[in-house]
Amino acid sequence: MSGHVITGTGNGSARPSRQINVILRSQETFQTGASAHALEADPLPSVKPLPSVDHYADIQKELEPMIGMENVKSLVYEIYALLYISRMRSEAGLFGGSHVYHMIFKGNPGTGKTTIARIVAKLFQKMGVLTKGHLIEVERADLVGEYIGHTAQKTRDLVRKAIGGVLFVDEAYSLARGGEKDFGKEAIDTLVKAMEDHKNQFVLILAGYPAEIDDFLLTNPGLPSRFPIQIEFPDYSVDQLIQISELMAKDRDYILQPQTVFKLRQHLMQEKLSTLFSFSNARYVRNSIEKAIRFQAVRLLTQYASSVPAKQELMTIRPEDLKWDTKPIKVIE
Repeated sequence: MSGHVITGTGNGSARPSRQINVILRSQETFQTGASAHALEADPLPSVKPLPSVDHYADIQKELEPMIGMENVKSLVYEIYALLYISRMRSEAGLFGGSHVYHMIFKGNPGTGKTTIARIVAKLFQKMGVLTKGHLIEVERADLVGEYIGHTAQKTRDLVRKAIGGVLFVDEAYSLARGGEKDFGKEAIDTLVKAMEDHKNQFVLILAGYPAEIDDFLLTNPGLPSRFPIQIEFPDYSVDQLIQISELMAKDRDYILQPQTVFKLRQHLMQEKLSTLFSFSNARYVRNSIEKAIRFQAVRLLTQYASSVPAKQELMTIRPEDLKWDTKPIKVIE
């Protein structure tokens, strides 16, 4: 399985509106009696300047073009701010804290979960939390074995590969669907143990449908507290999906005609209604655009069998290039 990348134009803001202002007051008078004398006798060390490189700049370049996802972008920035200020606190001789960064990603298919997981891994690497910042993406079949003891070994092997990076488990709830005798439970127990044995050495992200993930967390009383960061990935609106489709086409040097956009919009509205719980959002749009590009190639090859089409024609996706498989109508007797 593979993640998908969504690109486009941002809303123009440099980063989320929140700001963090650090004020150092050297002349402030403390009215705390003995505590004040203690502070004067043992002053805090001066804050060492952090590297001039803006570690968030590269992350911001990847986040900004993404359509929607404002809550996700804000939370990623909160994580960056926490890491940055924790580092400043440590350099000032203050308690930096030992934070847990394991996460839950809740969202339907095609809402950007894998893409954000890669960005988070990169952020942790840049800020020194993870040594490598790579992403190991797995699902049930990669974790669950065929006999007793096989699952634990497979899971431990994947955890070892993820050390220094992020282990991303998609459709994590499937590990708990087989009941008590299913090997999926063994995978869960092994992951929980690995979180303790390799504390702060890797980040575990569990992802899947919102309702199923919530039910999954209830299967083990200790699970919810181990994942302090939970991010909701909302479905895209039709307008957002149209923006995504146009940007996907643009990235490939194609142009959607207005009539093409209208046809796509009508289809997406119908598809979202008919597949309310299984619509794959940006993934569906990507597949539609890629299929339209193939049909456009066939059309041009037929129309220009003995000549070369103009550059504009090579770039244009027409309404007839958009085709979808006709779904069979189920007859209920």
